[in-house]
Amino acid sequence: MNNFLDIIANDNHAFSAYLAQPKDKPKAGVVILQEIFGVNVHIQEVADLFAQNGYLAIAPSLFDRKERNVQLGYDKDGVAKGRELKDLCDNDALKDIEAAISVVSSAGKVGVIGYCWGGSLSWRAACEFNSISASVAYYGGEIPSLKDHTVNCNTLCHFGELDLGIPIETVKSFQQSQPNVLTYTYPADHGFNCNHRLQFNEISAKIALDRTLKFLETELN
Repeated sequence: MNNFLDIIANDNHAFSAYLAQPKDKPKAGVVILQEIFGVNVHIQEVADLFAQNGYLAIAPSLFDRKERNVQLGYDKDGVAKGRELKDLCDNDALKDIEAAISVVSSAGKVGVIGYCWGGSLSWRAACEFNSISASVAYYGGEIPSLKDHTVNCNTLCHFGELDLGIPIETVKSFQQSQPNVLTYTYPADHGFNCNHRLQFNEISAKIALDRTLKFLETELN
């Protein structure tokens, strides 16, 4: 059964997380890191998808430190609210991610997979923690500015070539600084993986997912 549960960070902050369980014994654990829209229907669907592929998947509600049960839409109001909450919760997000990692570590190795804000957090988690074995980042806006940081696990990054918020020139600079990071670009906009957004690009999303699943099979087995 896939459902929300409460977990506790190391500073005693209690927060919710969406847990998706595979039918059979899990291959490994994955932590799904949200966009600025909360653990909404899309992020729950992403967790369900990775569970269907054999992983114990958890999506921590990273906005719970300021407001619980946040599930925003992709309109102008949702973007504004999400950015506000992201700024308020960004500094403590890694504490909640660390707690989520602990929950799914019962399945074996753990990877983190993040989208948008979560993509940046995936990169930061890979630089900060030794408790994860793989990191996947989809269009994390902060990543190019963190190109001089060192990751502690193998990492895969996906970027959209039409994403004006992450100029392709900065992505190319990142690739040059991090030649050991698997970095792919796609003829798509920001948010191309999300089929609830106008920016959804089905072909790019499928290719990125196939690469992600193959990467996880290698790194988490």
